Amino acid sequence: MLAEIEAMAARHFLSVLGGFTCDGEAGLPAGTRSVLLLGPAEPGYWAHVKSQPEWQQFQTEAKHDPVDRWSRRVIGGMACDLGAKALFPFGGAPYHPFYQWALRTGRVWDSPVKLLVQAEQGLMVSFRGALALKQRVEVPVAERPCDTCARPCVSACPVGALTEAGYDVPACRAFLDQPMGADCLNSGCAVRRACPVSQAYARLAEHSAYHMRMFHK
Repeated sequence: MLAEIEAMAARHFLSVLGGFTCDGEAGLPAGTRSVLLLGPAEPGYWAHVKSQPEWQQFQTEAKHDPVDRWSRRVIGGMACDLGAKALFPFGGAPYHPFYQWALRTGRVWDSPVKLLVQAEQGLMVSFRGALALKQRVEVPVAERPCDTCARPCVSACPVGALTEAGYDVPACRAFLDQPMGADCLNSGCAVRRACPVSQAYARLAEHSAYHMRMFHK
C-alpha cells in the first residue's frame, strides 16, 4: 500500500517523508493504525504549486495562504480516495503535534539546533499534511545524518539566533528587518542552508523566500 500512496503523492509533487503505526491512540481519528507525513518533493513541487488555482487566485484576490489551501484540497482528496483522514499542521489551535509525530518515524530527527532534520531533505524538511489510515503501513527507517556530520548548522546563524541553546525568535525577526538580513529573507534561513543534506536537496530559493516572508510579515 505504501507504493500506491507514494505514487498518488508524486502526482502532486508530494513525498511520504516518514510514518509510524499505532492503535487506538488519543488525538488521532478513531481506527487509525498508521500516520504518514507528507511534504514537498523537489524538483518540481514549487513550480507545480504556482500553477494551481489557489495560487492564481492569491495573485488576484490576496486570499489566505494559497499553499495551505492547496494542501487541504490535494491531501484531503487523497484521504477521501484512501478512506483515510487528512490532518494538517495549520488551521488554528489545537494544533496537531507534527513535531512529535515526525520524531516517531525513524526518518526525521531533532537536529543539533532543534529544528527537524529529515533523511533526504535535511533541515529543509516541511510538512503539508498527514494521512491517518485504518491500515498498517510500514515506512522504512533511515540513519540519522547528524551522527556523522560536522554540524555546521550550530554556528551558521549570522546573528546567533538559532543555536544549540534554542531559537531566539525576536533576534531573528529583528535581523530580518535589517539590510544585512536580506540574504536569509530572500534565499532562506542560513542555518537550514548550512546542512549538508539540505544542500543536496533541490529546494528553490524562491520557495524558501515565500515562507520566510510569510513568517516575517
